[in-house]
Amino acid sequence: MSESCPTVAPGQPLTPLQRTALQLVARLHGGRDVVLAIDLTESVGLNEEGRLRLRQIVEDSLQPGDTVYVVPFASTVVPLEAPIAFKSNEDVDRIIPGIESQSDGNFRNTDIQLAELSIYQKLAQINQCRLTENQAIKPQSVVWITDAPLGTKLGSEWIETPFESPFRKENSLPSQQRRAWMQALPLQERSLSIRTKDEQVYKLTVVDIPPTVQEFCTPAPGGKETCLVNAYLWGQLWLPASGLAIGLIAILFAVKTWMSWQKKWQLIVDFASGQEEQICYLRHDRRIAIGEDDGNCVDAIDCPGEEVRAYLERKGNSLYLVPTGSGKIDCNGREVTQRTRISGSQMRLNCPDGNNRDFEFAIEIKKS
Repeated sequence: MSESCPTVAPGQPLTPLQRTALQLVARLHGGRDVVLAIDLTESVGLNEEGRLRLRQIVEDSLQPGDTVYVVPFASTVVPLEAPIAFKSNEDVDRIIPGIESQSDGNFRNTDIQLAELSIYQKLAQINQCRLTENQAIKPQSVVWITDAPLGTKLGSEWIETPFESPFRKENSLPSQQRRAWMQALPLQERSLSIRTKDEQVYKLTVVDIPPTVQEFCTPAPGGKETCLVNAYLWGQLWLPASGLAIGLIAILFAVKTWMSWQKKWQLIVDFASGQEEQICYLRHDRRIAIGEDDGNCVDAIDCPGEEVRAYLERKGNSLYLVPTGSGKIDCNGREVTQRTRISGSQMRLNCPDGNNRDFEFAIEIKKS
């Protein structure tokens, strides 16, 4: 990703349709940004249960394609740099030792509001860079391990907040920025309390951020408006959407074709000799014999001779006249000597007898 991406500010709220489309983009491409935010102060000092649960998160929750950031914090915050690309469980041993080596309990004071602002703003910037570079937006998660309260109201102080921290002042610029980001990002929080060996309590909190970006719509000449998100979504989704539409059309066509194959065709046979009209029914992949009865056929149309002269064979929505060579057969005035596809809904057949006397009959095909 380009290092020239500018710092981003909270933008306009996304529409429900835009949020849904961003989730679709994320699903199509896969991968997440996962931040492991570790409080380094003595009041946390990862104990055995904390390490166990953290390893459980890393081993069971991370998926190939995830990008992992380890962010230790106390009175200062380590920037989100040098991410680890998670490819397999072998990468667990690159992540856990890095956390354990940082958490030695020798730090004092936790500026939790600084940590929130730094991490949430940086995550927003990462996705905003993807937006401007037409890359896939990703869902993001922050795993907080701290005894400090998350999401406090503007101006609220935590007992360990450093004296010189601007977050002690409600109207300071960093305080205002933190509030803006916590309102702009769709934060979804889940917490679990963990008790240390000294009977102190800290929390393991997972804050999930569904795929989101900051929208900026600006008036343009001609009464128009230029925005970022819709153009991005079109660029990301037009090809999958086209493929989906083609696939749906193909499925509908296949279903329609299959249903038409299940219908019985009605063949009405009208003999020129004046004998009684015959009605036959023909399904897909079945035959009607012309001549003698055939046990492999669903019906037979009688004609002079003791042989089967031809078959009327249905394949899908096509009808074929298949001569056997046992006797002459004409179709619409022409002798048929090889498998021939019948077009139209009517045909006229002639099966001359041994004295070359005509035996004609017409067949009308009703497909519905």
